[in-house]
Amino acid sequence: MIAHLNPKNILFLDIETVPQHQKWNELSPLMQSLFEQKTKYRREKEDISPEVFYESNAGIWAEFGKIICISCGVIFNENQFKTKSFFGDDERKILQDFSEMLHKHYHQKNAILCAHNGKEFDFPYIGRRLLANGLPLPEILNTMGKRPWQSQHLDTMELWKFGDYKHYTSLNLLAALLGVPTPKDDIDGSEVARVYYKEKNIERIKIYCEKDVLTVAQIFRKFRGESLLEFNHD
Repeated sequence: MIAHLNPKNILFLDIETVPQHQKWNELSPLMQSLFEQKTKYRREKEDISPEVFYESNAGIWAEFGKIICISCGVIFNENQFKTKSFFGDDERKILQDFSEMLHKHYHQKNAILCAHNGKEFDFPYIGRRLLANGLPLPEILNTMGKRPWQSQHLDTMELWKFGDYKHYTSLNLLAALLGVPTPKDDIDGSEVARVYYKEKNIERIKIYCEKDVLTVAQIFRKFRGESLLEFNHD
């Protein structure tokens, strides 16, 4: 499936996002109106007010959310894994520091970014937030004009689809199916905004994000028929 890829060229990553503001009334009237328009169908289907829907769901859209953590991981010494995270309240700095790392270490044509559902979420979200913050796109994130075979993006969920584009499989489900151990004592994605805004515990979110990055890398190993990785914190 992916036997030809050199793991040393792959940067595994995961992002955590939250609404740009904690409360609905912190949005400008224009942004409130635009959010209502964008989410009208889903809200009416679930019978949820814009205020409630914003606080629980706005983080999934780059137009209304922001990145609070980008965790990255690399494989080294054949079967060891280490992570590095860019996290905090200053999204612009997170993106600048992440971009600097990409420019420095992942500018080659054979460099690859890998995430679960990365092609539909992580990669475009990072690109959109870079532009929203007035920052340039690193070449590895710029997909404009590239042929499919020129892509430097690898998506473990896409690999699992085998061409079935209607099929969605969560990271946790795929990990359980493949026998990849995952922690059971942590938060899940639906709790990130609460932990960030109410608990103000960004460290907890960072740890959760790093564990997901490790899980993505373990799934990559399983797809290649290889043993599980040993994990080392950076």
